[in-house]
Amino acid sequence: MRIQPQRKNSRVATICVLFALATLLLISIALLFAEENKKGVVTEVSGSVKKRPSVANEWIKAEKNTEINNGDRVRTYKASRAELQLLELDVIRMAPRTTIDIVRLYEETKEKRRDVKIHLEKGELWANIDSKDKRAKFDISNPVTAMAITGTTLRVAVADDSSSVLKVYNGEVQITNAPARTDLQPKSIEPYEVPGPYEVPGPYEVGVEQWLYIVKSMQQIKVDKNGRILAQGSFGRKDPDEQNEWVTWNKERDRMLQR
Repeated sequence: MRIQPQRKNSRVATICVLFALATLLLISIALLFAEENKKGVVTEVSGSVKKRPSVANEWIKAEKNTEINNGDRVRTYKASRAELQLLELDVIRMAPRTTIDIVRLYEETKEKRRDVKIHLEKGELWANIDSKDKRAKFDISNPVTAMAITGTTLRVAVADDSSSVLKVYNGEVQITNAPARTDLQPKSIEPYEVPGPYEVPGPYEVGVEQWLYIVKSMQQIKVDKNGRILAQGSFGRKDPDEQNEWVTWNKERDRMLQR
């Protein structure tokens, strides 16, 4: 039996509509998948910045709008800096000569928690962590200490010898030299002024005491390469170390986030 031209055209039109709908559905799924995996992006670059994805052995140039994902390593060079915008309005900024590893970036754990783990190998980070989700966990580690962060603005620097300084501008941070231990009782830092730089004694064989401190707004803690506390206490916004261009730039960028 011959199909009437009108009926044949109707079937062709129906097939075309179904094909178009299927294409749109596939595109939507692909976009959603891409958005789900796009967990971070470079939002500001000055100078030379590179990243090395976990699946590659070579460093590639990181420009503005470059995506940042799990396993990436990011590096700034001399006279360079970068700002990384993560999900949930979390922002980290890298000073010159800074190297970080994105160990985890909003990975869901067995406890249905969204974990972020960033390792600061060397250099200096400014972090503006806005996450308020109780299921989220944001950690920054360095060769000596580990920090648990929620709703905090902080600055952490790691020297070439792995000694470090943490400054908290608002909120609070739990810092420890024994991240594997869960039985340590947190101690609060007494609000006294931290002394200036002084000579640090060399390594010795006595075991280092393991500790956990809560560092609150306008407090800082200095730790040597062996995990010993060198100094702890308050700092002021008028301190010489708070007047440099790096701090001024970060505060201006933070104000822009609030607009």
